[in-house]
Amino acid sequence: MKPLRTTLIIILTIAAVLACRRWVAEPIYIASDSMAPTLNKGTHLILDKLTFRFRPPARGEIISFRSPVGEEHESVKRVIAVGGDTVELREKKVYLNGEPQLESYAWYERAGENLKGDTMPPVTVPPGKLFLLGDNRDNSNDSASWVDPATGRPPLLLPVAEVTGKVRGIY
Repeated sequence: MKPLRTTLIIILTIAAVLACRRWVAEPIYIASDSMAPTLNKGTHLILDKLTFRFRPPARGEIISFRSPVGEEHESVKRVIAVGGDTVELREKKVYLNGEPQLESYAWYERAGENLKGDTMPPVTVPPGKLFLLGDNRDNSNDSASWVDPATGRPPLLLPVAEVTGKVRGIY
């Protein structure tokens, strides 16, 4: 009788942990320096999978998402603009709805160089889409540099449906 009870407890515990990882929270780690200095390579975090079931991502939040350009891994970036916003990049400076943004978290590894994605004309973000940038602006594959592999054109925007969660505390 006791081995059956122990086996049942183990099975229920494993099922609960797997369900929690699938729908509530999951441990993740940062695999690149695209979010440095905010999140450095190798940092371990918790991915909150519940929050965005009740509301869409907001400006400034750090999210995880499935790549819109065919990469097999999930990525982590900061939400810069949401549906209805107009975003523009002028020589590495972000303008949101015509106003320059003070981004204390942004880091420019090659500040003196003119790189792809440093300048971008105004784009109005449609509902259900997001404009994302890494905090390490000169070393991030994001909305300013993505190119659709099928068309060769920049997708620029991420569908909200591709968001997998909100990045939370370091562990």
